[in-house]
Amino acid sequence: MGKKRIVTAGKNSEGAKKTSGASSKKKMDSGILCIQSTYNNTKVILTDSKGNAVAWSSSGSLGFKGAKKGTPFAAAKVGELLADKAIAMGVKEVSAVVKGVGSGRESAIRAFISKGISISGVKDATGVPFNGPKAKKPRRV
Repeated sequence: MGKKRIVTAGKNSEGAKKTSGASSKKKMDSGILCIQSTYNNTKVILTDSKGNAVAWSSSGSLGFKGAKKGTPFAAAKVGELLADKAIAMGVKEVSAVVKGVGSGRESAIRAFISKGISISGVKDATGVPFNGPKAKKPRRV
């Protein structure tokens, strides 16, 4: 069941400071913006230069449901939210890695630029099948 937590008045007021999460603790000046855009959703992850995830968001986590998750508008909102988190961390420039074929690929990048963060480069990492799916068996008559 877990332990009971007892909070005293003196300990709460002076001991623990309220923070806005891990985003304000980590300070960095550049990072990698990973955008995964599918037909159904758009996920945006901000990582440090080594590739460790620092902040993320998606269309579904912002409250968009159903077919609206895959729209460019939803992707722009995700980009704006993550750009605000990045500005709080002190990020000045990012390089973007785009994966997927959805309609939110470009609008997430544009939202980042509109908040004042420069994009140093854009790399397309969309997977391409080199052999394709297995063909059907020939019909026996």
